[in-house]
Amino acid sequence: MQNRLNPSKILNEEEALGRAAALCSQRECCISEISQKLSGWGQTDAASQRIIDYLIKERYIDEERFCRVYALDKLRYNHWGRLKISQMLRSLGVSEAHRNAALSALPEDEYTDILRTLIRQKLPSIKARSNYERNGKLLRFLAGRGFETTLACSLLGVEFD
Repeated sequence: MQNRLNPSKILNEEEALGRAAALCSQRECCISEISQKLSGWGQTDAASQRIIDYLIKERYIDEERFCRVYALDKLRYNHWGRLKISQMLRSLGVSEAHRNAALSALPEDEYTDILRTLIRQKLPSIKARSNYERNGKLLRFLAGRGFETTLACSLLGVEFD
């Protein structure tokens, strides 16, 4: 299937810059998100690059700030662990340095409190015949949320090889 632009969505460079700046003023955005928007608005690669350079220069876009906010929001509201947050930032095209800085800035006590809360909430719903099976199911659940297995095991009091 061919991706065709809707002629009513094609904007000139000035309009695209205005919309992109407005979007970045409302919420934190990363370069790849804005790049996709600009492409959808019919901007050439050169025009997109000029717009993105302007937005970065004027601090509408700041990848480091975006990563910090994104990581903290995903931890607090979605209850995601570092591994899942890192994977999602990687899929957005964020550099490894920015990802690592954002993940290391997460408050450790809040991180472990959220992990403990998830464990407390999930335990009653797990149907298992043994502690081994229960812990395995719980660890798979937490791994799906992006939490480190070693940390989860230490909170559960389970040995991890």
